[in-house]
Amino acid sequence: MAWMTYISHWFDEDDWHEGQKRAKMSYVRQVGLLAAGCQPWNKDVCAASGDRFAYCATLAIYIYQLDHQYNEFKLRAIMSEHKKTITAISWCPHNPDMFASASADSLVIIWNVTEQKVVAKLDDTKGIPASLSWCWNEGDAVAFVSHRGPLYIWTISGPLSVVTAHKGAHSFLSDICLFRWHPKKKGKVVFGHTDGSLSIFQPGSKNQKHVLRPESLKGTDEEDPVTALEWDPLSNDYLLVANLHNGIQLVDSESLSCITKFNFPSAAASVQCLAWVPSAPGMFITGDSQVGVLRIWNVSHTTPIDNLKLKNSGFHSLHVLSSPPKKKSFLFPSPIKYSHTSSTSEAVPPPTLSQKQAFSLPPGHVVCCFMDGGVGLYDMGAKKWDFLRDLGHVETIFDCEFKPDNPDLLATASFDGTIKVWDINTLTAVYTSPGNEGVIYSISWAPGDLNCIAGATSRNGGFIWDVPRGKIITRFSEHGKNGIFCIAWSHKDSKRIATCSDDGFCIIRTIDGKVLHKYKHPAAVFGCDWSKNNKDMIATGCEDKNVRVYYLATSSDQPLKVFTGHTAKVFRVRWSPLREGILCSGSDDGTVRIWDYTQDACINILSGHRAPVRGLMWNPEIPYLLISGSWDYSIQVWDTRDGTCLDTVYDHGADVYGLTCHPSRPFTMASCSRDSTVRLWSLTPLINPLPINILADRCWDEVIGNIDRAVESGAPPLLCGKVSRDIKQEVEKMIGNPRGEKLRWFSECFSPPGGSKNLWDLVAVIKGQDDSLLPQNYCKGIMHIKHLVRFKMSEAHELTAVKMSKFGGGIGAPSKKERLKEAAEIHLRLGQIQRYCELMVELGEWDKALSVAPGVSMKYWRKLMQRRADQLIQEENDDVIPYCIATGDVKKLVAFFTSRGQLKEALLVAQAACEGNMQMSPLSTMSGSSNSDLNNTDDYNVLLQKVNEELAEWYFQDGHAVLAACCHLAVENIELAMANLIRGNELELAISVGTVLGESAAQATHYALELLARKCMTVTTWDLAADLLMMIPDNKLQLIKLCAFYPGCTAERNDLHEKCNLPDVEECMRLAETTEADGDIFETIKYYLLSSEPEKALPIGIQYVKEQLCGSDWTLDSVCPYLDLLSYIRTEQLMLNNCTQFRNELLILCGYIGALLAIRRQYNSIVPALYEYTSQLLKRRKVSVPLKIEQLSEELGAWRAFTQSTKPTNELPCTPPSESQKKVYSILVSRIQEEPLKGMIGPDYVTGSNLPSHSDVHISCLTGLRIQGPVFFLEDGKSAISLNDALMWAKVNPFSPLGTGTRLNPF
Repeated sequence: MAWMTYISHWFDEDDWHEGQKRAKMSYVRQVGLLAAGCQPWNKDVCAASGDRFAYCATLAIYIYQLDHQYNEFKLRAIMSEHKKTITAISWCPHNPDMFASASADSLVIIWNVTEQKVVAKLDDTKGIPASLSWCWNEGDAVAFVSHRGPLYIWTISGPLSVVTAHKGAHSFLSDICLFRWHPKKKGKVVFGHTDGSLSIFQPGSKNQKHVLRPESLKGTDEEDPVTALEWDPLSNDYLLVANLHNGIQLVDSESLSCITKFNFPSAAASVQCLAWVPSAPGMFITGDSQVGVLRIWNVSHTTPIDNLKLKNSGFHSLHVLSSPPKKKSFLFPSPIKYSHTSSTSEAVPPPTLSQKQAFSLPPGHVVCCFMDGGVGLYDMGAKKWDFLRDLGHVETIFDCEFKPDNPDLLATASFDGTIKVWDINTLTAVYTSPGNEGVIYSISWAPGDLNCIAGATSRNGGFIWDVPRGKIITRFSEHGKNGIFCIAWSHKDSKRIATCSDDGFCIIRTIDGKVLHKYKHPAAVFGCDWSKNNKDMIATGCEDKNVRVYYLATSSDQPLKVFTGHTAKVFRVRWSPLREGILCSGSDDGTVRIWDYTQDACINILSGHRAPVRGLMWNPEIPYLLISGSWDYSIQVWDTRDGTCLDTVYDHGADVYGLTCHPSRPFTMASCSRDSTVRLWSLTPLINPLPINILADRCWDEVIGNIDRAVESGAPPLLCGKVSRDIKQEVEKMIGNPRGEKLRWFSECFSPPGGSKNLWDLVAVIKGQDDSLLPQNYCKGIMHIKHLVRFKMSEAHELTAVKMSKFGGGIGAPSKKERLKEAAEIHLRLGQIQRYCELMVELGEWDKALSVAPGVSMKYWRKLMQRRADQLIQEENDDVIPYCIATGDVKKLVAFFTSRGQLKEALLVAQAACEGNMQMSPLSTMSGSSNSDLNNTDDYNVLLQKVNEELAEWYFQDGHAVLAACCHLAVENIELAMANLIRGNELELAISVGTVLGESAAQATHYALELLARKCMTVTTWDLAADLLMMIPDNKLQLIKLCAFYPGCTAERNDLHEKCNLPDVEECMRLAETTEADGDIFETIKYYLLSSEPEKALPIGIQYVKEQLCGSDWTLDSVCPYLDLLSYIRTEQLMLNNCTQFRNELLILCGYIGALLAIRRQYNSIVPALYEYTSQLLKRRKVSVPLKIEQLSEELGAWRAFTQSTKPTNELPCTPPSESQKKVYSILVSRIQEEPLKGMIGPDYVTGSNLPSHSDVHISCLTGLRIQGPVFFLEDGKSAISLNDALMWAKVNPFSPLGTGTRLNPF
């Protein structure tokens, strides 16, 4: 295990104080990621293997993997070792974990995808590798080639990695576009060139250079590059070749002749990419270069069999998955398959696919990459997208900004020449600008609800884009062809726009183009910003290292102030939104300077970045909080009062250019970068304990303050912005008890997007709020179950009114066997309707059979309908829906939707059934059919709950605990809703919601208060922890633990005892001695812990627990309360030398009991680590406890055997538990008993757990694997574990995994 490597760092000495200073959890939490799109410049930029596929943006490779449980592809990793444009990627054909990539800085990297790490690097490829491929038949060799050769082969295995040049493949007369190894003939390889020719090499044969050039080019110098090239998988010599203009040919590489030339429906069509379909021999697909048309071909036809328009923008590359995604098994038992050919049948059983269908529907999934950066996985059989990541930026994103009147809309501007507007709740693009603007450096939204964005470009001046109309409505050309680096729309005077440019001018104009001021600078101007307090004041940042402030109300073109101090160019300037006269500037000298306009001085220099500073953002609520982004890939958070850096985040994979947040959601920040991603962050942890002050109902003075108070050095954070003032005003206006509204409004202000608003809407519905007060966008989120059918009905009416057309299937009718047809007609005329129906079914004419089936009987019609439904389910055909609805077979339909991961559809059908919309036919229901078990509302309700739980679990596993809680609230399952919030560590939100919901959520609210109080057991917030615990009705034991752990002097401890209504320290000592004499162990431990000699509690408590463990009938509930209480001994007392043995025994007992608690709660990821931790401590420390290492390994083995045998797995069947393991496990189960908080069973999963980091790589000391999502650092400041594991560990074992005796506090 990974433990063995870390064990050497374990401390036996008392050097934990040093580590305590270094240990920290990142304050800034990543909560959203907008992945980049696929780059359109190089050829081999998408690849697939098994259940994974990959594509490259400019600087990073995105790897998606199929989640078998939900049958959907999820982003698993971002590989970002390359610093220049990636030119090609290739998946190893014989090892699905190995993957190669090449980039423009002459670098080739071999990755292990599963471990997300670099295995080998070759950093001098003697030219830029334009194309790259693993060598077939050689497991560990990668070939790459630059434009004219030679082809190099890099053999990776063995002690020396060797690069050799191919003997013949060099000195080409035309650049190489791409090359392909033959999958069967060892060493055979073909190259495609820009002049349209091919070069073919195979061992033992003559090399063929520049052959098979299209006829039309013979004797000319014209070029017609080879765009695609693939060997026929069924032949040794055939090859499909596509040229940009000449189209596609099937050629014979031996005779060098063209076998078939394929014809396109239109002369304008040209092929960008092609791929064979492995599941359908002789079939291939192509993607057009101008428009996103996917064409399906068979080598026996010269024209396409089918043409599917998937997108407006052209294809860039295609890759067919070799094994299509396996479908998830049904939630319910699937119907038994009967073969419905009758004994007197004259027909052979119908083929699964008719001839025409076999042509038009190759079963297969295609990874499609488009010229606009879109990436998707298309299911050709079902003709639908399984996954589509549309419109991602493919190049550096230079700027981002939230829409002033809508915190859910974020605009981004990129090097790729487009502005895109994103909905940050769904992370999807809502609008994209017309494009072709060259590079867009900067954007600025029009103030208010004007719905326009001003953009600044590198060569085409400035422009205004009307977003809803999708048109550019104005252009500004005063800077000529010079680049405009910054554009700023005045938010105090919406008629004015400022631009600053390479030409040294900052120009102020009106929106209709009238120039008001031209401010000349001695060099290029990179940044400008309007003052937030004075509409006539603007600041600029210049290449001459100076910051200038201009006053527009005068006619002078001279600056009012010039600030000097930076030692390199100034890039961005930003006025503080809260402190008048304060502005900051970021420079290429790596510093941020804070200037006071009124004092005419630099009041602080923030040093910490190791490269030029780009992004800058003041927080609109906390006046001293400033955030900067840099070319060193980091984002840094500053306290500008004393210049300290509060946090540094390294998740971006390249330079960070833009930072922004919205005043009404001040603690959600967006950042954009050269890595082509946008990331969303929650800044709320930076302002603790502010949100907790609100929960504890502290007075307004501890929540909202004036700016002078807030910027005093060392003052706790206070809200000073508009949104908090508005909330206070609204709360003070309210009559009665405004606590619920206050909690809701602040919660929405502090929470990132992703469901908190939705959650509060559902709480309001449960509390009986009038439906007319629900917000307009309520129906777009997770609705309360009572609204679901109603809203969907009105949506359907709307669609009918608009008469939206739906695309038809376009599959030809099956061919008819005339003889059978005649026989059927005769049976019909003879009145033998059932015989006619059976023959029509065998001909595939289901509609005709079903239309006359009622003539036999309704029972027969129902039976036939069910057969048709079963067949369609086998084919995974959406046409099954009406059949199931008509026969009232809700269960089958819900199972069908669930198996495809369409959980929202399943939920809608189940709710419609609960409301009585699915009528069972009054005619006899067939015995044994699936619908007879579901003929009453109770069964429908069970089905509804089951589907709803599955949908909630899907959200939860996807890192959206708040949306999972919304699902449970929608069916008023308050216990599970609260549990999801607590398991997602959304403690403040859980307490706010629980407080408003009242009694029904009380148990979970009290547990959340307990965990949040643990979070507050730090230097400055002890009294706040006490306030939280006092909100729990039966709180005496909790308050005792708090006071026991409090490290103050005697007088301070007595004050806390008084606040908590406990006896003073001396009295506790007397009580401890009395209860000890009475033999009351629990009370004795309590009072000793509260006394001046808490270490006296250790031998008494530990001895008691050891005696319990020596017996045979102990349970967790008989020992946990004692160990939990002992664990609250003050850390410095536990560290005393005379406590060493007791400390070690306490750690071992807590580790062992923690492992059992983890089994009870199903924290499967940490159970092995807890056992291993306990074993290591037993091995290394001198102790006498009734535990043996052998016993621990037996228990772990038994647990593993049982958890693997109950796990639904797609892998090989595992060996069943042995008899001895069954015995050990049954004893374990009897000791563990049931978890009292039912909803808490299952792993913790915080927001952002599923978001891969680009460059901040940490290895978990529990698992040895790379940590995905938030990281938690242990007390040595070096060892890291995932935040999820830290939370679970702390809930079952309060002490750190490093065995130091420090308590873990990851909450």
